[in-house]
Amino acid sequence: MKKTVTTLADGRELIYYDGRDDTVRTAVDPRSLAPVVSRSEIRYDELTGDPVAIASHRQARTHLPPADACPLCPARDGRESEIPAEDYEVVVFENRFPSLAGGIGRCEVVCFTDDHTDSFADLGEERAALVLDAWTDRTAELSALPGVEQVYCFENRGAEIGVTLPHAHGQIYAFPYVTPRTAAMRRRVDAHRAATGRNLFDDLVARERADGERMVLETEHWTAFVPYAARWPYEVHLHPRRRVPDLLALDASARTECAQVYLELLRRFDRIFGPGEPPTPYIAAWHQAPFTDERRGDLGLHLELFTVRRASGKLKFLAGTESGMGAFMNDVRPEDAARRLREVASA
Repeated sequence: MKKTVTTLADGRELIYYDGRDDTVRTAVDPRSLAPVVSRSEIRYDELTGDPVAIASHRQARTHLPPADACPLCPARDGRESEIPAEDYEVVVFENRFPSLAGGIGRCEVVCFTDDHTDSFADLGEERAALVLDAWTDRTAELSALPGVEQVYCFENRGAEIGVTLPHAHGQIYAFPYVTPRTAAMRRRVDAHRAATGRNLFDDLVARERADGERMVLETEHWTAFVPYAARWPYEVHLHPRRRVPDLLALDASARTECAQVYLELLRRFDRIFGPGEPPTPYIAAWHQAPFTDERRGDLGLHLELFTVRRASGKLKFLAGTESGMGAFMNDVRPEDAARRLREVASA
């Protein structure tokens, strides 16, 4: 992998990731851009203690532009873009409308391909592996920034999820706090250790492998299953067979297989509802242990992949019980979801 670091016209960092060492990136951003102004602040819910980012400047962010004005396509044929090169493989740049900025974290955009019509599932294994390398590199760089506690790599796909740019891309958040879901996992891991003397992640994966009914796929280095108490209609958790706290700790064999398994899961998601259906909207969320946690080795790196589509033409909207109380109700039995995801395996 070759990494080329440059800056955009307003001073934001942009990084090219290329598979060939002889690739040269010298394009200069010709745009006239005002400096990014961020008014981000972190407040805490007085009843729960949960952090909330207030980022009112994001109201002006780009929203569903036409294809010929997509800011994530390469800058060619007179197009102005966030990526000044005429082509690219994988690119990461600082978000112009960040939720976290100004000394309280950082938000980055990850572009998976310069093809406007492709999705992540359309990528080959080499490109998917390059994205994984970019996630890993950014995790290392962002975790070293002052005040950063947790690095979160994720992708939102589909207008139903709320995506404002259809070009295949994801994001990376460098949080200045431990996110509420991770904090809840830490409490459960500690309680399990106190009660059994064992690790919760290890026991969870072992149980699902032994039970088998919710298993989706299994390889030498990875295990994917629908969780016992899935919150979403179709939800898969992907764990490495050897528990590690983050992407940095994956060994070479697990990294190679990761790209293959991840692509397979995404392709199965697009087959859930049968031929002729539009692409399945989803969120793909990589959970990594906070870098400030002294016992971070007890927390396990894993992917949580889920969709809000519950049936053909039907979405799961968060109802009053879920939005108001955090009490999820799932219309699809996890065992049935796992069976369907096994049925749509690639030939």
